[in-house]
Amino acid sequence: MSAHAHAMPARVLMFQKASAPVSVSTTDLEGRLSLAAPGDTVKGVLCNAALSAVGRVLDPSAADSCRAASGERRFIDFFNYPIASFLRLSFTAAELSRSKLGGLDAAFRTLGKQAVDDFLSTAAGKTLRSLGNSNPHRLLATLPSAYRTALNHGERHIQLAAEGRCVLKMRRDFLPHPYHEGVLAALLSSLGLGVAQVIGRRVGVLDADYEITWE
Repeated sequence: MSAHAHAMPARVLMFQKASAPVSVSTTDLEGRLSLAAPGDTVKGVLCNAALSAVGRVLDPSAADSCRAASGERRFIDFFNYPIASFLRLSFTAAELSRSKLGGLDAAFRTLGKQAVDDFLSTAAGKTLRSLGNSNPHRLLATLPSAYRTALNHGERHIQLAAEGRCVLKMRRDFLPHPYHEGVLAALLSSLGLGVAQVIGRRVGVLDADYEITWE
């Protein structure tokens, strides 16, 4: 988010060990939809990535069901679509594939990974990956503006801490935190950073913090 997103001063943040990650529930969808405004949009590339993922995990008919749930006839990669359409699509995709992938959280992580795979094949994605080839912190510092190319809503702030560690704070982001865990883990993996871990902590209906570490 170019106007609001910026790199905060680097400092180490510690999550409360007593708070366990909250899993996604199918009841989350209605709560998120109730908070969406007409102007909240997502690029079609994320919608197509979700359709691609569910079609690969299940079959083309499952992808057709997800598209129908969205209320959209088709998605063009760099057109804008209502976030409500993407939420209906992604929750349907996660629900259909949860038994095969090991639950809703795992299904959303798969959708997030596919989103990165598809985004990195675009011109904007290739530019983003080139930034991190020599300096992962440099790439991570650009994450807020990178997210802004696909999602026009929400606030995202990166806090760079020690070498191999940072915290990404997302506020008013409609996607469940396991989705972004999949996005961030796949992005780090694409840079060949070795063992990487992303732990998301939901702190509000649309708010979450992500602790990112790598070797």
